[in-house]
Amino acid sequence: MIQLNEKGLRDRAAWESAGYHLPHYNRQEMRERTQKAPFWIHFGAGNIFRAFQANVVQKLINDGFLDRGLIVAEGYDYEIIEKMNRPCDDYSILVTLKADGSVEKTVVGSVAESLILSSRDEGEFSRLKEIFRSNSLQMASFTITEKGYSLVNGRGELLPEVQEDFEEGPGAPRSYIGKVTALLYERFLDGQKPLAMVSMDNCSHNGDRLHAAVAAFAQAWCGRGLVRQEFETYVNDKGKVSFPWTMIDKITPRPDPTVEAILEQDGLAQASPVVTAKHTYVAPFVNAEETQYLVIEDSFPNGREPLEKGGFIFTDRQTVDKVEKMKVCTCLNPLHTALAVYGCLLGYERISEGMKDPVLRRLAERIGYEEGLPAAVHPGIIDPEKFLDEVLNVRIPNPFMPDTPQRIATDTSQKLAVRYGETIKVYMKSEALNTEDLKMIPLVFAGWLRYLTGISDEGKAFVLSPDPLLETICGYVKDMKPGEVRDAEERLHPILSDASIFGVNLYEAGLAGRTISYFEELMAGTGAVRRTLRKYVCEKVAMHGEGVV
Repeated sequence: MIQLNEKGLRDRAAWESAGYHLPHYNRQEMRERTQKAPFWIHFGAGNIFRAFQANVVQKLINDGFLDRGLIVAEGYDYEIIEKMNRPCDDYSILVTLKADGSVEKTVVGSVAESLILSSRDEGEFSRLKEIFRSNSLQMASFTITEKGYSLVNGRGELLPEVQEDFEEGPGAPRSYIGKVTALLYERFLDGQKPLAMVSMDNCSHNGDRLHAAVAAFAQAWCGRGLVRQEFETYVNDKGKVSFPWTMIDKITPRPDPTVEAILEQDGLAQASPVVTAKHTYVAPFVNAEETQYLVIEDSFPNGREPLEKGGFIFTDRQTVDKVEKMKVCTCLNPLHTALAVYGCLLGYERISEGMKDPVLRRLAERIGYEEGLPAAVHPGIIDPEKFLDEVLNVRIPNPFMPDTPQRIATDTSQKLAVRYGETIKVYMKSEALNTEDLKMIPLVFAGWLRYLTGISDEGKAFVLSPDPLLETICGYVKDMKPGEVRDAEERLHPILSDASIFGVNLYEAGLAGRTISYFEELMAGTGAVRRTLRKYVCEKVAMHGEGVV
């Protein structure tokens, strides 16, 4: 048996004979240097961090460009640190699943220290404060999901823990951003030291979201006299604290049993995932695709290490914006959401299986090539059509990627405004484009509303994926059943006119009527989802299609 910890990795020959790539540096010395002079702390110890950022840093250490690693802190699910990071001595295994069927296994050891972001744990929080006081610290980065930056509930009301933190100050905050802002205040008190606060989450203008959340805490605390008044100025001074925009792209699904079986055959002890009390699936390994992009606005007031040598792309804010819109609004995310919604309705359990369905593949192609690309701006550093070709022909169809429609359908209400709304806005403003030509995007909207009934195309109930607005939005289709649709327009009017969900008022965009009509057809009884898809998706041959289905 081979064990994923310091003791187990002393037997390098056993790991290498099993086909694993190992760290090529003195890890103890790396950890000591990192702890004394940290340059990068990351918040969010999930799969994307372990598969992407941590692996890039490992490559840079292996190649001699870095002599220090990362520190990771987890502020949502502490069990990730307690039950996985620390028992494995902060090692993890990256299993890269390539489209040709080959598998690459890498032991990643670049995480020098793991911490729990809890103001109630004096030891952990004191160490975090010490890190934030370090002159050497250049960056605090985040993968905490879109929800992590929200300070309000679905009704726009401050979350109770945020309200409490606003009133109590930075002493012992409970909310995620409250704890982070308290740490930043520690850096402010220690000489107003510069720092880059870098959101690496998959959402539009992510740096602005992080800044808005931190600035709200600074304003609330300064307004109540709970912190020094200069703190708000510090947070809003880009020369002191920057909030760069980034675009990240790498698919890292939940740990898959087939990958677990591979590792068990290699003799890995305790390869099985742990399911935490917060329903996080975390394993000693991460399975991920090979393709990855991280484009970062080059705004680092305390300097930065040569991370571009590991493949990160540093550029200006305008270019990041173009790349992000290309990916999130045109070439990947809209396709994923469409495949997720309809994949759930049609009973698929893998995204790659959905792409074998010629109708769903055609839907994705038409959304990308026909409706998305005309609204895409060429960012210069990545070609949109080539990116889209890779997505449709290599990445999404990859049969070895265990990604599920159910995972991607999570938080759909938070995604529609960006993934489709931005494209609709371009059509509305353009003299050359017309929203009348948008047929697939409203078909996705109608499919999402049909999805919210929780009844598959075969008439079977299924569990809806988590969504912060689930209780509210499900109310619009409550008691609607396939074959029993009445007053659809009246019942759906409030949601279709809600620009916070779709990015635009669909009535003003001229898309509400089409969405309602599609919805009524999708709800016409068992099998209506597939009939409706065939009717509208296959009405013409897509630009890159293979013929009418």
